Amino acid sequence: MNKRIALTPPMGWNSWDCYGDSVNEAQLKANADYMAKNLKKYGYEYIVCDIQWSEPTADGYAYHDYAPLCMDEFSRLIPAVERFPSAKDGKGFGPIADYIHSLGLKFGIHIMRGIPRQAVKASIPIKCDGITAADIANTESYCPWNTDMYGVNVSAHGAKEYYDSLFELYASWGVDFVKCDDIANTEFNKEDPYSARKEIELIRSAIDSCGRNIVLSLSPGPAPVEEHAHLAQNAEMWRISGDFWDSWDKLYDMFGRCLSWQAYVKPGAWPDCDMLPVGRLQLCDNDGVGRESRFTHDEIKTMMSLWCIFRSPLMIGSELSMLDDFTLSVLTNSDVLEMSKKSFNGRQTVRNEDNGKGEIIWQSNGENCRYTALFNTDDKIRNIGFYKGDETVWDMWEHKYIDTDGFVSVSPHGVALLKLEKKNG
Repeated sequence: MNKRIALTPPMGWNSWDCYGDSVNEAQLKANADYMAKNLKKYGYEYIVCDIQWSEPTADGYAYHDYAPLCMDEFSRLIPAVERFPSAKDGKGFGPIADYIHSLGLKFGIHIMRGIPRQAVKASIPIKCDGITAADIANTESYCPWNTDMYGVNVSAHGAKEYYDSLFELYASWGVDFVKCDDIANTEFNKEDPYSARKEIELIRSAIDSCGRNIVLSLSPGPAPVEEHAHLAQNAEMWRISGDFWDSWDKLYDMFGRCLSWQAYVKPGAWPDCDMLPVGRLQLCDNDGVGRESRFTHDEIKTMMSLWCIFRSPLMIGSELSMLDDFTLSVLTNSDVLEMSKKSFNGRQTVRNEDNGKGEIIWQSNGENCRYTALFNTDDKIRNIGFYKGDETVWDMWEHKYIDTDGFVSVSPHGVALLKLEKKNG
């Protein structure tokens, strides 16, 4: 496996939280334009087109069961020209990728594990002489929430060739990032939620032989913690939860998930807390206007602090052109992003709560410094204590040094994120 890529947590934007399955070419390019102008200098670089890009009629968060999908002569899904007009004449995502690359950014797509059911039903050929989609399909393996695909029978002749042909196509388009869904937790198989391990290996092999560096992201979660070694061997990032949305309950739950995974965070292999649902969301379901994130300002800082001290990938979920000043300032806090990129040994050191209300402390190490995150899970202000030696204390959210005896007042559902450095002399 090529571990020369994703040596720091990947950073970018994904279309799902704001456009569901309906994103189009103009929207991808507009968000790429914004990222290039306002976010690239902070390390954000991926523009990821999420699910259903091969479906002409996709229009929101509700999937259309058995909707016709656009497909080439080798059973490979291709972009719907109704939504991505530059894909005409067999160009696929190539022109969009070229545009995004011209901005100094990288392009990603979402795929579902397996092979299209419509190709199986019609016995469409794959790119392997004499073999059709029906010959390699595992019709007992399918996603319970999306009707597009069957799993692949990994032992069938042609299974490897099919996946190789997919990534040959994606490489020809200039794809830099692939989010593969229905694979880190295969919900159809309750006895073995990681039953697609052999398909993961085929995908890994296909990426390694396609001639292009492609980051592999596995969804949905929760990926099984006991499979951490296999995940790290085969993917750059994988989801540790189901879809994460903007509610305190989901954010609170993530503390336990990060604790379970904290020992397995390393360069090139990133447990993923999922996208950041901030700013303007769900435009496709709200007459193009959308809604604002339900997180309070304190909760947004808590989320960003946890993601960064844990070192989760950072994928923004909002329509970027509608970001408010506060949210933009959180996403571009250079101190916090430096911690995300350069810290190590992030771990929970204290959890002191009563009925889910209290304090959680995370710490990590940096070059010539250490970081401490004091999280208040209570509904009222708390004074939270921490160890302070002969060190200066820089408040990373308030952008100032603070004089403290080892206690900080923290807002409800909020955080104090501190950088501690030895004093000179």
